[in-house]
Amino acid sequence: MSIPSNPDIPHNESLIVYPSLFPIKVMGVKVDGIVHAITSIAHQFDPTFDATTIELRESKGGNYLGITLHITATSRAQLDELYRTLSTHPMVKVVL
Repeated sequence: MSIPSNPDIPHNESLIVYPSLFPIKVMGVKVDGIVHAITSIAHQFDPTFDATTIELRESKGGNYLGITLHITATSRAQLDELYRTLSTHPMVKVVL
């Protein structure tokens, strides 16, 4: 999943002012290692990422885990590639 494109906004323009703190929500199957995997990916794209700010929410049935990250977004290209990397990870079901 990537950031939805809007044909009215040129690719080189953005509604986001860079750099800025940007929330990303990841949903995945609740398995050992998912938080570590997501944290490692976040560090690849934002070396200043603070893992202590991660918010976790377990699904009602306990089978899924919602993970909210707050990364420092520096460009649209960075966000696009981060979304692409997260959404193709085998433990991840949805990235918002």
